Amino acid sequence: MNKKLKTDAVDSLFDAILALENREECYNFFEDLCTVNELLSLSQRFEVASMLRDKKTYLEIAEKTGASTATISRVNRSLNYGTDGYELVFNRMKK
Repeated sequence: MNKKLKTDAVDSLFDAILALENREECYNFFEDLCTVNELLSLSQRFEVASMLRDKKTYLEIAEKTGASTATISRVNRSLNYGTDGYELVFNRMKK
């Protein structure tokens, strides 16, 4: 884990997210917390990760999501060399 990321403020944010119980609560919380563009950017990255995992090409991903090749590359780097956070979530979502 990135030591710069581990702060009391980030811990509090994650505790707040973990307290959410359903999708509607997520919508309400994240709409208050984030701008529309920030939330759309996060969801775009998650969609890119899913498509990369499904072995889609950069071109297919860019056309479907509108993500830049820089964003796709960054997400790909996280999938290949990150902390396996995406993989953890994808596996849990399968259940």
